[in-house]
Amino acid sequence: MSSVEKSVETLEKYSFDELDEIRRTPPETTDFDRIVDTVLTRRAMLRGGLAFGTAALVMGTTALTPMPARAESKLPFMPIETNGLDTITVPDGYSWNVVATWGEPLWSSGQDFDHVNRGTSESQARAFGDCNDGMALFTHNGRHILAVNNEYTTLRVHFGHRPDGLPVTPDDYRKGKMAHGVSVIEVAQTGGRWAIVKDSPYNRRITPDSKMEITGPARGHDLMKTSGDPTGTVSLGTWNNCGNGRTPWGTYLTCEENFNGYFGSSDESYEVSPELSRYGIDHTDWGYGWLNVDSRFDISKEPNEPNRAGYVVEIDPLDPDSMPKKRTAMGRFKHENAELVVNSDGHVVVYLGDDERGEFLYKFVTAGKHVEGGDNTDLLETGTLYVAKFNDAQTGKWLALTPETTGMSEAEIAIHTRMAASKVGATTMDRPEWVAAHPNKAEIYCALTNNKNRGKKTNAGGDEQPVGGPNPRAANNYGQIVRWWPKGSDHTSEDFEWDLFVMAGNPTVHDDKYGGSSNVTPQNMFNSPDGLAFDSKGRLWIQTDGNYSNEGDFAGMGNNQMLVGDPETGEINRFLVGPIGCEITGFAWTPDYRTLFVGIQHPGEKGGSHFPEGGNAVPRSCVIAITRDDDQPIG
Repeated sequence: MSSVEKSVETLEKYSFDELDEIRRTPPETTDFDRIVDTVLTRRAMLRGGLAFGTAALVMGTTALTPMPARAESKLPFMPIETNGLDTITVPDGYSWNVVATWGEPLWSSGQDFDHVNRGTSESQARAFGDCNDGMALFTHNGRHILAVNNEYTTLRVHFGHRPDGLPVTPDDYRKGKMAHGVSVIEVAQTGGRWAIVKDSPYNRRITPDSKMEITGPARGHDLMKTSGDPTGTVSLGTWNNCGNGRTPWGTYLTCEENFNGYFGSSDESYEVSPELSRYGIDHTDWGYGWLNVDSRFDISKEPNEPNRAGYVVEIDPLDPDSMPKKRTAMGRFKHENAELVVNSDGHVVVYLGDDERGEFLYKFVTAGKHVEGGDNTDLLETGTLYVAKFNDAQTGKWLALTPETTGMSEAEIAIHTRMAASKVGATTMDRPEWVAAHPNKAEIYCALTNNKNRGKKTNAGGDEQPVGGPNPRAANNYGQIVRWWPKGSDHTSEDFEWDLFVMAGNPTVHDDKYGGSSNVTPQNMFNSPDGLAFDSKGRLWIQTDGNYSNEGDFAGMGNNQMLVGDPETGEINRFLVGPIGCEITGFAWTPDYRTLFVGIQHPGEKGGSHFPEGGNAVPRSCVIAITRDDDQPIG
């Protein structure tokens, strides 16, 4: 088996996060059993308390006390049961339709999707990208423009026309590149169905070859300079775009996550630096093969190129000619999403998660202040980056990452953010994914999706991952949602209090802490919370990207799903179940909240699906629109 074939086989078997561990296997903690014994049983948790060693933590009552009767429910739908069907399931009274699908042309000059050969690099460059993730809707002069991340490609599907499901030709490699990035599309509703408006002047593809302006502390630094850009000020492209954010001045924030899996080395003897290893970069990529057609992705030739990926990128979706900007002040790591709030004093605060086992949770506070109707163009260019330190006693502190606290320059902090966070002693987290801020009060939530290494191994930087605080379970395969309140409702404050809104689990299999918190029942159980978003009424929507085997610890959980939670009561009900093998990801509402756009990513990633077209069609990632049959608002 060739190295490329091994890479592809590995990519299909393991998640992105697990792929980094295959290359970097940290030592196991020898006292794992002792750590597990410090966690109390599920009975104690149901009484409202968890203990970590000698410190006891009284959890928030909303998560761990009995739920109110169904008649008091504030969730306006009848919850649905889980299932393993190859379709979308929503409650009675709701309908859905497909809006945009991988390979669908954005212009009349494009080519319809070819189910036999799956297109070319040229056709893909003019079509909706693959594996859509985060998204946001912008309304301008009565027109609706949807910006959508295209995270990656499922190789066995994307290249299913090849004998081994692998890219073979130079055009195959380029086609894979063109399926990444961001798709900006105008959408419109006709006869109750939403669809792409072909040939719209707003339609645009932003790919790994699009020019990006580098802004902030890292701009022009020696670590950002390459042979193609000796000034270190303009990079090419964005890829592996996961979650997103949006600004009150009308721009889109796309977040670069697993950027490392695209780099490799043509020189097997090339010595990979500790800085590159900290970000999971090694001699082999994850099977995409871009370095075969683009030397930027060959670290033996361009060792600084990886330093130019892993940022939040700001895009103007209403100006197709504008150049996207990499905002390095918000740090370089595996960005999940960027949740932006305007503080009461005008400072903009952006909450950010680094989605890898044992990595950190951040916030960025702008130096300047938001001016309503003013020029906020470069507000995200300068500010202070903080990383979270959680204490067992339900308190926490945001630790500033500055030259004084880290011994690093501002540019080095922006480029090597993980190392800076390790230096100040931040709390290693169970894969912090989407962050969501309550629309009506200073209350923030973060999905900690899972972490099988909790209490067992260090993170990539050698930081311990002890059981405790917001990460209360060893070998955590279910995940939880943490929430916090900044002191004095001031998002710029360095102090906060926290609790857990929910601990996911399977109460049909476990009667201890792995059964979940008291608001998890056999009727609403789930694993691996990932996407989070609030609607206009302050309800929390939860999307999952977890184990859908329906076996063992995950028996009865069905396909990945979307649920809705009430932050006041802790009630959680299931609203949607996706098709076989998919992840549910991405949210966007129309201004009247009558339509909810949701992403269906990689259906059939391990086979068994033909969604959305059915029959023998190629399974394709897509965006769907959900509406109520009575035309009332969803959120």
